[in-house]
Amino acid sequence: MNPTYDFTGQVAFVTGAGSGMGLATARAFADAGAAVTLADVDTAALQAAERALTDAGHPALAVHCDVADEDQVAAAVAATVQRFGRLDAAYDNAGIQSPVTDAAEETAAVFDQVNGVNLRGIWACMKHELAWMREQGSGAIVNCSSLGGLVGLPGRAAYHASKHGVLGLTRSAALEYAPRGIRINAICPGTIETPMVTAMIDAGDLDRDQAAADQPIGRLGTAAEMAAAVLWLCSPAASFVVGVALPVDGGYTAR
Repeated sequence: MNPTYDFTGQVAFVTGAGSGMGLATARAFADAGAAVTLADVDTAALQAAERALTDAGHPALAVHCDVADEDQVAAAVAATVQRFGRLDAAYDNAGIQSPVTDAAEETAAVFDQVNGVNLRGIWACMKHELAWMREQGSGAIVNCSSLGGLVGLPGRAAYHASKHGVLGLTRSAALEYAPRGIRINAICPGTIETPMVTAMIDAGDLDRDQAAADQPIGRLGTAAEMAAAVLWLCSPAASFVVGVALPVDGGYTAR
C-alpha cells in the first residue's frame, strides 16, 4: 500500500497528462486534495481526463500544450496561476521516443524533434514554473528523465542524449533554487506499462518479455508506481531531498 499525502489547498501542474504516467500522477495529486492542471497535445485525451476528475469532484483545468513551444508552456503555467492562484508542485512528464537507429544514420530532424520535446520542453516548463514559484518562495518540481538518463543503449543515442540532459538541467537548477525554498528532483523510470511502451512493442522496437526480464523485479512498472514516486518527492516527506535522479526501474540500474 502506498502512503497517502495531503495536498489540500495546493496546486499541481502536470504535462503529458492525457495518458500514462502523467495521467496517473494528475489523478494521484487530485486524490490527495490538490487542484490540478493537465497539459497535453492530445486534446481528446486531455478533455476526457479533465472530465473524469471534475466528475469526481476535483478542481481541474485542461490546457492544450506542446512543450516544445515555449510560448504554449508559458501560457499553460500562467493559466494555472490565473485559475487557481498559485503553483506548488509540477511534474514535467511530457516526452517522446525515437525509433531504434544506427547512430551513423540518425537524422538531424529526429534528433531535433526528440530533444525539442524531451529536453527543451522540460527546460521551458521548469523555467516558467520557477518564475512563479520563486515569488512564493516555495514549490517542488519533478522532471521526468529515464533509465536512459543513467545508462546508454545501442540504437537510442538521440533519446538517451535528451534524457541525460534532463538530469543536468535538474541538478543545476536544484542547486540554484534550493536556497530559495524550491526543491527540484528527477525520476528515472524503467520500462513502464504506458501507451508509449505499448506502441514500441507493437512496432517491434521492444520485446515485452525481454523488457520484463531485463528488470530484476521481473515485470514492467506501472504508471501508478511512477505517480507514487512523484508525490513523495513533492511532499514534505522528501523535504531534504534535492537534486536527485531517482531510479524507479525495478532494479535495472542497480546492476
